[in-house]
Amino acid sequence: MNASGRKDMKSVKVSEEINMTKLKYQRETETLLGRLHLQDKLQRKLSPADFLKVGPPVKQDNEVSEKDVAYTFLQRLMMLDYRARYIPVRQDSPEVSNSTLVREVFTEGTDDDDFDAFCSTNSVFDQSNLRTHVHPMDVQMAVFHCSDSFFKQNMITKLSQCQYALPLLVPDPVTMDIECPLWTFRQIRKTWKMSEMKDDSNVVTMKSMSICKAETPMVSFLRLGSPSLSKSQLMNTLINDRHNTFFHRNCPGSTKSRHLMDGVAEIAWYCPAGKPNDAFTDCIAFCNLHGDALSFEKQREILTDKSSVNVVLVPTLEKNDKSSAVISALYKCEKPLICLFADSDGGAVEMRKGKYKMGLNNRSQSEVSEELRETIGKILSVSHSFFQLESMNKVCGIKVDEEDTVCQKGKSAAMKIVGLLQGIEVSKIKDTYLPCQGQLWKEWSKIHKELYRLKGNIEDDKVQKEQKLMEKRQEQVNVSCSEPMKMFIESLSTLSGKEKDYFLKWTQILIDALSTDDLSSILQTYDTKWAEVLALKKRHDKTELLKTKQTELNKISIKLQSATFGLEHIFREMGQIYEAHESLQKPTKSGPTDWSKYPELAAELMISGHPMELMDGDAGHVPLTWISGLLEEVIKKLGDKRVFVLSVLGIQSSGKSTMLNAMFGLQFAVSAGRCTKGAFMQLVEVSKEMKKDFKFDYVLVVDTEGLRALELEGNATLHHDNELATFVVGLGNMTLINIFGENPAEMQDVLQIVVQAFMRMKKIKLSPSCVFVHQNVTDIGAAEKNMDGKRRLQEKLDDMAKLAAKEEGCDAEFFSDVIAFDVQKDVKYFAQLWEGSPPMAPPNPGYSESVQELKTIILSKAEDCAGITLSQFRSKIQDLWKALMNEQFVFSFKNTLEIAVYRKLEVEYGNWTWKLRSNMLDIENELHTEIQNRKRETVELTYLQQKVNTTYEEIKKEITKYFDDDRDKDMLVQWRGRFEDKIKEFRDELVKGVKRKLDEVIQQKKACKKLDNKKTEFENNLLQKSKELAHKLKDKAKNEQELEKQFNSVWSDLVTQLTADTKPIEDINYDEDQSTVLQNLGFEWSLVNECKMSGKYKTMSHAGDLGHYVSLTTKIKNFFMGPFQDEEQPLIKTLIDDVEKQTINKMKQRPVASTGYSLTYLQEAANTVKQKVTEFESKKKYALKKEFTVDLSLYIFHRAWTWLSKYHKEFKVNNDAHSYVDSKKMQYYRVFLNFCKGSSSAVVLGELICDKLKSAVLEAVSNKVAKDLTDTMKSSYPAFNGNRLNLEKHVLKSLAEKEDFNGFITYKQHPRWHVEHFIREEVQKYIFTDNKGKALNILKKNVGDIKNLVSQALNDATEKVKIHKGHPDMWMERFSSLLEDKFTFDKICCQNFRDLNSFDFLKEEIEKGLESIVKELRSLSLDEMDKSRKTPDQILIDQLCNCCWVKCPFCAAVCTNTLKDHSPDKHKVTFHRPSGITGFHCKGTKNLVINFCTTSVASDNSFIPSHSGVSIPYKEYHKGGEKYSSWEITPDESKLAYWKWFVCKFQKELEAHYNMKFQGRGEIPSAWKNHTEQEAVDSLDKL
Repeated sequence: MNASGRKDMKSVKVSEEINMTKLKYQRETETLLGRLHLQDKLQRKLSPADFLKVGPPVKQDNEVSEKDVAYTFLQRLMMLDYRARYIPVRQDSPEVSNSTLVREVFTEGTDDDDFDAFCSTNSVFDQSNLRTHVHPMDVQMAVFHCSDSFFKQNMITKLSQCQYALPLLVPDPVTMDIECPLWTFRQIRKTWKMSEMKDDSNVVTMKSMSICKAETPMVSFLRLGSPSLSKSQLMNTLINDRHNTFFHRNCPGSTKSRHLMDGVAEIAWYCPAGKPNDAFTDCIAFCNLHGDALSFEKQREILTDKSSVNVVLVPTLEKNDKSSAVISALYKCEKPLICLFADSDGGAVEMRKGKYKMGLNNRSQSEVSEELRETIGKILSVSHSFFQLESMNKVCGIKVDEEDTVCQKGKSAAMKIVGLLQGIEVSKIKDTYLPCQGQLWKEWSKIHKELYRLKGNIEDDKVQKEQKLMEKRQEQVNVSCSEPMKMFIESLSTLSGKEKDYFLKWTQILIDALSTDDLSSILQTYDTKWAEVLALKKRHDKTELLKTKQTELNKISIKLQSATFGLEHIFREMGQIYEAHESLQKPTKSGPTDWSKYPELAAELMISGHPMELMDGDAGHVPLTWISGLLEEVIKKLGDKRVFVLSVLGIQSSGKSTMLNAMFGLQFAVSAGRCTKGAFMQLVEVSKEMKKDFKFDYVLVVDTEGLRALELEGNATLHHDNELATFVVGLGNMTLINIFGENPAEMQDVLQIVVQAFMRMKKIKLSPSCVFVHQNVTDIGAAEKNMDGKRRLQEKLDDMAKLAAKEEGCDAEFFSDVIAFDVQKDVKYFAQLWEGSPPMAPPNPGYSESVQELKTIILSKAEDCAGITLSQFRSKIQDLWKALMNEQFVFSFKNTLEIAVYRKLEVEYGNWTWKLRSNMLDIENELHTEIQNRKRETVELTYLQQKVNTTYEEIKKEITKYFDDDRDKDMLVQWRGRFEDKIKEFRDELVKGVKRKLDEVIQQKKACKKLDNKKTEFENNLLQKSKELAHKLKDKAKNEQELEKQFNSVWSDLVTQLTADTKPIEDINYDEDQSTVLQNLGFEWSLVNECKMSGKYKTMSHAGDLGHYVSLTTKIKNFFMGPFQDEEQPLIKTLIDDVEKQTINKMKQRPVASTGYSLTYLQEAANTVKQKVTEFESKKKYALKKEFTVDLSLYIFHRAWTWLSKYHKEFKVNNDAHSYVDSKKMQYYRVFLNFCKGSSSAVVLGELICDKLKSAVLEAVSNKVAKDLTDTMKSSYPAFNGNRLNLEKHVLKSLAEKEDFNGFITYKQHPRWHVEHFIREEVQKYIFTDNKGKALNILKKNVGDIKNLVSQALNDATEKVKIHKGHPDMWMERFSSLLEDKFTFDKICCQNFRDLNSFDFLKEEIEKGLESIVKELRSLSLDEMDKSRKTPDQILIDQLCNCCWVKCPFCAAVCTNTLKDHSPDKHKVTFHRPSGITGFHCKGTKNLVINFCTTSVASDNSFIPSHSGVSIPYKEYHKGGEKYSSWEITPDESKLAYWKWFVCKFQKELEAHYNMKFQGRGEIPSAWKNHTEQEAVDSLDKL
């Protein structure tokens, strides 16, 4: 075989060996991943989403199963626990023992044999433990290989924070290719202080930058062969001798069976602190190649090429071995070299320039490290090369992760944007390319806040400010969508999921690079100045010097703010572009300028775990429209999920963000260079295994920029802090209060702010829980000290509670009076974050333990909380922020969510009460029929309660179900007891009311008993006489005149006999009675007559001007310099209303229906009028003319007439014998004629029965139709099927459609009358116009039902008589008994019909008559169905008007609470009105007030209550007395177009009505005149 063939064979053999090695390596890798349960993750990589979840507590000290090691490592690493590498493992595999028991090996033989075996190195050792553990670094690298690029980045960032070395060159476990994971370093920033000598003094310079950009020397460590000394351990002594930056063979858990680390090059940086004891004066990178460098040629070449100094560790050196060749090459190149000989003695020797050798044998590690440190320092003190991570991109033969196509696509898109920004000063970038969020947004925010501080002509001022807001929005629109923003939106819209993630990361990275230099120098100045301020504060120095230094600090802060530029500013710009376009309702365009898509883009990012800005810290404002749109999109994508809102408060730079990131794996910014500005929110999903324990799906974390933030442009005032604290405390289901250090002054400031915020929450009925976190406590282990600390904290909180109570005007002795708080459970002490001094100190392991314990506390409290839905969270943001705009937060807060829930409850309450009322109407009808048919003489309360009990119990079940199962049950619970009581009260009132009515019916029946008995006797006599007379006059049957004459003669005799001892009941002579009563009171007849004739008394309650009723003496005229009516007129109107209410109510309690009308009723009313007028005059400096008392009395009489006449008429019908006999004459004349004509008894009796049936059926049908129509309208008619507010809206719509000014005035002055009138009108419209067909169908159905009932009774009675061969009385008894339950039917005495022998014929006669009755009833119009005891309109009035009718003291808007007595809730109305509508005017002028109450209470204006002359600011209106304090008037933007349209439409009528003008400060804003009637009506639907 020739040389070429041998060479080929050798090459094949080498290739096979390589392949075999690869296969073996791959099998070992698969085995390792299988043991760690990661076998499927090489393909389906771990991602950040897998760990951005609320999971179960992380195991801390217990041993974990091998399959759980990888996940436990990651969880603990994410919590910054550097002990994540040292997790004790419990072996589950039976073939691999981890027993610590010593294996017993006994040998047979002598003692000498035993001793020889004992000493022999060939004897059996227990090998099991040497191959059991998975090497800790294999766990780390296995997880690294099984993660996607983003999770790798997170992982490497956390390893860096734990001060661990990071993989720089990594062999791929499958292909064996070398990869540089450059992407994973992109989030790491390092800060250090470089020391250098200048002019004989040591100058310290701070540097802070991305580690990828840092140019530092690099020292590479390699080992050749297998020396006994640990290279990694030696490197640790150089960098940080207290921490194992590089894992080495002596670390806990280390084994020889390392698999994935060989060939891995790790890098770590030493960062000096600018102190004399620094190991090195500048930042240095240390690189460590694991394994024998002889086996990893590629890695060795890269490191030796890139390093500034090469350090090689060899056991010994022989000339011809492989090590010698490597060292020779290094010795010959220019790079400095330090060669460490493990087996040689002696210190460092420089063999030639830059080439050192050093022996390690018989030397202590500290001695070696010190000498090595000096040598490296000496080499680096002269000119040397620098290493930059980004240069790894240019290295040949390795794969850099950033070269991935997806990453490059994201980077390319980001670079295009940042390319436009380069070359521009950072502070100008935002002004140039993000103009919407700068000055324009700040000016908009300032003007918007001024809307809540209005002055002067406040409605006009408000209109002007609203116009300015629109102008600012227009300016924003004009400058929106700069080129970078267009490109950013386009990339967000078009890139795929991973591409988008890379794009966002790259954008942030590249933006950070723009501002790094500016920020570093500003931060250095900031640090120096802050240190000076703190030093002065510690000395309690309050001189001008401190003020000067603080002013300088604020200036630096402004500079820092303008130099800060990040991704959050781009999102803020998106928000402002959206808000500007949305507020102007600009049309959308496709492409990057389609602003309507912005919320959707942001929502996708928020769902993926990206923090979103909630409150702009620069403008100090919440962009409500943007946040609302964003959350709306989140709801669309996720559903309206329940979230547990965790708010976090604390002093700036107190470690809040670090703590949250460690606890939940969040991504809040944490560097001191960019303290979190404003408030940010982030969604964290609850993991599947945890969801079963919680009632919510996500935790929503709200992190703030911190209290007392010195960066806030001088806004770091107590007011701002209170605003921020109140906002986030109000949003949270729980608030974490983060206290840093043990400075009592700082702690007191925070506690005062927080306690006041909790006090406010209590007053507005929000009840979050709280946990105090005390960070950076020096000795958290000392239990006694902790107890003392808790005691002091409790004392401080109690003191603060007293102060806050005084500030907020309420009572609280202890903090626990404000919020549920247990100092033993709700305070958590945290260890210091760093274990040593930064920048090289790792995190304190106790810190991660504290994080874990705190997480457990939070979750245990969260278990009992249902959280809130995302839509509720959105509403809460709006409510809290709008209230915070006002100075009076507590009085300004309007919980729209709670209002919506309460309104829904009101509708349900209306349905429940209607079911009860409907059932009670049926019971009343049934019992009324029994009483009329003399089947019942008493009705007991208990009996009525039993009758209604079935329905009541059903309703109670419905109430229980509603309060237990409704999605808002946590909010509903506050009203549960009250509404359960109200339903019981309603049932009791209903039962008492029905009993009262039925008792009256029983009394009437008893009073009529004498007449009823006479009626029976009269009818029998009349029948007998008619029969006898007819028999006599048989022959004259054709002479009707003669018959009528004879009948009249008999009739007169009978009437005289029947009414001999009864006096006729007179009709009311109302006109004469009124005059009599008033003359008896001392008023002249002429005055009374004049008042009657003028008729103006009829409208006196609606009159705008009542001044003509006032009698002013000359003296009094001088006292009232201005027009009298301006000041006192409202009080006279109130007098009229009060007197009317009192007298009419008293009159309605009189038993007119059972005893009739009496003159004394008018006398009582007139006496009350005179008494009340006299009382009124006694308190005034003027008198009212006699004409006033007469007119008011006549007005009361006029109002009472309808009611009095109706019930007197009813009394007369039931009790007057004369009226009764007159009504029966024609009926009995027909009977007489029938007898005369020879008709049979069956015909006559049939006609008599049909006469009685006709009135009975008409009444029964009327009652049933009225009830059924009411049921239908209540359930389906829009005006009647909601709550009180719904009814109000329909009343206002009706008024607008009619454009009837007088109707408006009636509605304003007598809202209940007007609403009752509206209900009557709507019922009429429903029955006779809109739904006439439906109403007639109801009528026909009920007529049919009654007909069937009567037919059935006829059949049954006839059949029974025929079977039993009975007589007419038996038939009548049976027939009437079958009808008595359904309607009133008086039995006819059959003694005059004994000769009746054909009951079938009787039945036929009645059936004929019944057909006639039914036909007549069906042809009746519905307005003729007036026999029902209660009409549909009256039933609806009883149901819908039994609510609150209290009027607003300013604008007379009526409280819209459905409950009549809704204490302790205050009166409130959804829409107030301009106060001038009620005649409200400026004191001493004739200028009507144009302001809405809701605008006034947000202004600096004042008012004078009618009962006092003291001026009260509108903002403190509740101090005006009970009339005012019983109302809750919350400031709002009063955008309701309805009342603006009304004032403009009826301006002249209003001015004439009140004899005043809308002028001066009451001038109507011109913008109001643009509203149309349709806009006005439509605006009501938005309520």
